[in-house]
Amino acid sequence: MSETHLPSSRGADLRRWLRSSIGARIVALFLGLLLVIQVASFTAISASLGRHARSVLPDQLEVGERVLQSLLDAQAQKLTEGARLLAADYGFRSAVQSNDAETIVSVLENHGARIGATETALLGTDFIPRAASGRELSDFNTQIKRLAARATGASSGNASEIALLEGRPHLVVLVPMKAPVLVGWVLMGFPLDARLAADMKSLAALDFTLLTRPSANAPWATAVTSLANETALGLAAGGWLTPASAAEHERLRSISLHGVEYGAHSSWLTPPALAGDAADSGAAVAAVLSLSIDEAVRPPQDLQLALLLITLVGFAVFGLGSLFTARRVTTPLRDLADAAERLGGGDYATPMRGQRRHDEIGHLAQAFEKMRVSVGEKQAQILQLAYWDPLTALPNRVQFRDAVREAIAKAAGSEQSVAVLMLDLDRFKHVNDVLGYQFGDLVLKRVAERLGQQVMREGDMIARLGGDEFAVLLRCGDAALAESVAQRITRAFDDPLTLEEHTVDMSAGIGMACWPQHGNDADVLLSRAEVAMYAAKRRTAGPLMYDASIDAASTQTLSLLTELRQAVEQGELRLYLQPKLALDSGRVAGAETLVRWQHPQRGLVPPMEFIPFAEQTGFIRVLTMWVFEEAARQWLALVAQGMTVTLSVNLSTRDLLDQDLPQKFDALLTQHRVPAEAFCLEITESAIMDDPQRALGTLNRLSALGFKLSIDDFGTGYSSLAYLKRLPVDELKIDKSFVMSMETDIDDAKIVRSTIDLAHNMGLTVVAEGVENAKVWELLRELNCDLAQGYHMGKPMPATDFVRWSLGWEARQLGSAVALGVQGAAQLH
Repeated sequence: MSETHLPSSRGADLRRWLRSSIGARIVALFLGLLLVIQVASFTAISASLGRHARSVLPDQLEVGERVLQSLLDAQAQKLTEGARLLAADYGFRSAVQSNDAETIVSVLENHGARIGATETALLGTDFIPRAASGRELSDFNTQIKRLAARATGASSGNASEIALLEGRPHLVVLVPMKAPVLVGWVLMGFPLDARLAADMKSLAALDFTLLTRPSANAPWATAVTSLANETALGLAAGGWLTPASAAEHERLRSISLHGVEYGAHSSWLTPPALAGDAADSGAAVAAVLSLSIDEAVRPPQDLQLALLLITLVGFAVFGLGSLFTARRVTTPLRDLADAAERLGGGDYATPMRGQRRHDEIGHLAQAFEKMRVSVGEKQAQILQLAYWDPLTALPNRVQFRDAVREAIAKAAGSEQSVAVLMLDLDRFKHVNDVLGYQFGDLVLKRVAERLGQQVMREGDMIARLGGDEFAVLLRCGDAALAESVAQRITRAFDDPLTLEEHTVDMSAGIGMACWPQHGNDADVLLSRAEVAMYAAKRRTAGPLMYDASIDAASTQTLSLLTELRQAVEQGELRLYLQPKLALDSGRVAGAETLVRWQHPQRGLVPPMEFIPFAEQTGFIRVLTMWVFEEAARQWLALVAQGMTVTLSVNLSTRDLLDQDLPQKFDALLTQHRVPAEAFCLEITESAIMDDPQRALGTLNRLSALGFKLSIDDFGTGYSSLAYLKRLPVDELKIDKSFVMSMETDIDDAKIVRSTIDLAHNMGLTVVAEGVENAKVWELLRELNCDLAQGYHMGKPMPATDFVRWSLGWEARQLGSAVALGVQGAAQLH
């Protein structure tokens, strides 16, 4: 019984060995492939060579047809350009308008000779021939009918075709002549000759034959060919050049002529269906591309013997070599596979084996070792940068936010609460300005140490959110505990900091919020704590617990941050554009981008109901990025419609304090392929002066990227000219409070005039906003103001309506200019 099942058992072991061993599969695969190649090479070499030659023949003929079409298109383009030059010639148009027949014929002959055209003619607007060179006008009648139909239906007004003139194929084009309205048509043509066949032979390595037939009953004639004449006529005598259907006008045939097999491909250059009137019905021009198949299919006789010898020797040698190679490859590969599994499991400590080898396997092992070390280091760096602040070694905003979420989720199943304290140092920017940023970093480190001394419970967290903002998480803390910790932190700041022989008095505004009383998720809780913190800084009365009464908006804004976030995610925001116009010409030079909120329940929410709230909570950064990206998309749409304008984007104080803002903008520019010069970034004076050093650094980096920079609401802030001259700005926007009343208030007019002169002396462009009527427009023009913006020209409008408004504005400006011109002419008379 055991002897009966022995062969079956051995077969199963062999199959398992083949499935489990890559070495066995390598040996079996390559020996099997060599065996297949040996058998196939002796049975199919001749047939495969023949099939190859026939399989590539259609592609070669199709390539030849594209080459032929390119040559014809190039010649038609040459004729068209020559005809356009003739139609644009001032002397020729003058002769046409004065009906100087002698001059017209002379110009036609001379111009045709310069570009190699043998046939030239001038047609009237009704396509009736007026003059021609080379033949009588009546010879063109048939071609004119066809070309006229094509020219009137073409968007460019041009037309071309292959036509028979006196039995010879000619390439003929028809081009309109305008001065500026249509005054006639120029017709040009030249015959297709042996040069075309020579070009096809040299470019496509194909024989070319041009066959013509003056009528349906007439035999085919050879006009141009690179074959023997009888061979070319034999191609046409096969009966396959018939106007059966459009699909059959171009097809491949195998034809045997005089004992030689040809592959041929025909195409109609002038199909019989387009021959003209009944008298010329059946006239046609066909092109035939051909290649001798017998010459292409000639396998060498000694190839079979060489292949047989190579296969036998290779089979014997490779059978032995593959066994040795498989063993040399599979052993270290198994070691590397084990190492890869360890790396995938997070083991970056175990070194790789096989690094002492000097072959590719050794190089691969060394590369794996470098990767192990590098991945381990980068993993540690990534985790450190992603969740920790490098200056203070405290958790950063990302880790703190995750910790708040985790604490809320853990407390959700119990009656415990979660408290968040957020504090912002007072007068910290003055420390940076007076003592430098290095000293400011030392202050931040010392503040982190003091906070750590006040928060002692296990599980609580202190984090640096950015800049001089810190936060404290009390995982099981209620309002009373939060108040106690906040007071303890306040008292800790009573002791001055002594650093590098400097004594610094520090204080902080502290805001508090508790879950679930003040927010139902981590983001809302952090936002409410930040609102309370800013309120505490304004009141300077110690720590402050969040209350709806201290929020900048009404009770409707209690969920406003969440709704704003949903508005961005669900596409409820709309981009509006208000035009900026050049005062000297009235053209549309740019537009200011504005955001509107189309709330699904409240309708169109005014900006003043959510922009101040967004600035207060820091969500303004998200809105700024949305506006910038949407403006980039809109700029591309405007360019596609023929408008190139500069779009202005407003930046808030928080945007200027964001050190990563230039990189974010640059990434969006690269993503949407929009140049920085397409944007003008508008910043208020107060935003700049809130932290001049940080703002100046951000502005310099934005300017280096190529952005134009503008000071918005100029004249209402408190910046000094000494500081203003240091800013890399390109534009000043005069606040509308001065512009709107300059018509009646002489003081405001003086302020506007002085601001314009000041800006121009500093090399800046001036924009006046708040232009409400034509009188203010004219006053600003007299003062040489550069740009204007206001309701007199256009209110903020949806971005989709901007192009239509611009076209209407330009039309009105053109109408006004024409009316003024007519009025001036009347006064002169």
